[in-house]
Amino acid sequence: MADGTPIPTDPETPVRRTGATGTAAQPPSDPVDAVVDAPTEELRRDRLLASLTLIAGVGLLLALPFALQAGARFFLPLTAAIVIAIALVPLLEWQERHRVPAPLAALFCVLLFLIIANGALASIVVPAWGWAQILPERIDRVQANVAPLIDFYASLEKFVNGLITNVASAPTRQTTTAVAPPQSLLDLFATSAPSALLEMFFAILVIYFFLAGWTNLRRAAITKRTSFGGAMATARVIQNVVDDTSAYLGTITLINLMLGVIVAIALWYIGMPTPLMWGGIVALLNYVPYLGPIFAALLLALGGLMTFTDIWWALLPAAIMVGAHLVEANVITPLVVGHRLTINPLMILITLSFWGWVWGTPGALLAVPLLIIIQTVLKGAGKPDIAGFLFEHGTLIQDIPPPQRNTANGNTGVDSPGTAP
Repeated sequence: MADGTPIPTDPETPVRRTGATGTAAQPPSDPVDAVVDAPTEELRRDRLLASLTLIAGVGLLLALPFALQAGARFFLPLTAAIVIAIALVPLLEWQERHRVPAPLAALFCVLLFLIIANGALASIVVPAWGWAQILPERIDRVQANVAPLIDFYASLEKFVNGLITNVASAPTRQTTTAVAPPQSLLDLFATSAPSALLEMFFAILVIYFFLAGWTNLRRAAITKRTSFGGAMATARVIQNVVDDTSAYLGTITLINLMLGVIVAIALWYIGMPTPLMWGGIVALLNYVPYLGPIFAALLLALGGLMTFTDIWWALLPAAIMVGAHLVEANVITPLVVGHRLTINPLMILITLSFWGWVWGTPGALLAVPLLIIIQTVLKGAGKPDIAGFLFEHGTLIQDIPPPQRNTANGNTGVDSPGTAP
């Protein structure tokens, strides 16, 4: 009051002062104060939702590897089929640009993949089966070749002999059953368990339908975004995933084939039996960084010990493979791949150990492509607001402007809803 009379107040009604003039604020039930309090309540709701999202994300992250391992019969062929299909997308798009219908183009891509897989099976599995059959007969030669080395390391003799006996025991049991090796994918389908047959058939169907519906799938993923920025981000992520995955797999496949051919020619020159099989094994295992070349060198060392009588000549195939791999890893791959697909070695080792633990050897083969896909999605989605990218709302991050106050006419009250700031 202007005459200094104190303002009567209800003891149960709180009074809030908003400025130096001592103007009393309305009770919280007033609609004007509801506008002021709304941002605070909204911020609390976002923090609660962010906390729940974080807890749920940590729980899913901890449970994911066990779920993938338990459901390997479903997740492994599905993941392998998606990775293969993504690698075949550039070939599909090339055919579509030449006016080939999408179903026919997808069928051609699947048939090309099956032809390549059948050729790899015929050139690797069949000769490898023969080497496994003659392994028990070559144990004496292997022991004779390894004997000079064991003389220098006498403490390892028992371990090496036990290892060779264990390796030879499985093929010995197999020789009693006259089982012919699979000559093609049809033979492999016929001799596989029903579950494995269903998994391979399921993977082929996933590849075909993924490629056949790729154009519509990509268009739907982009056009369903409610904002132009979200649509552009989605298109960019999809294109980067396809480009990076197909570029890596295509480039590495070409490099591995060249490495396998060079190793096969060198092994043929020194008289190693079935050089094409060894070249295929080297090319296949080279998909697994670090560990694959080591395992390929050990297999070539065993093959050399089974073939040649001189210890140094027997270790020559492994030495050839190691030399070729060093040139490929330190000269060819960095020159061809460049810095675009350079991946942190620590991340590669962690990814290899994770997917190898979850799915074994197939998981190790899929480790690097999956790492590229995950890194590309995270880079395009933005960190840490992945939920905001997926749902186009600031679920985890939301900036709320402070409440505006009108001071143009000297009042220090809250702006009315209809007043422009």
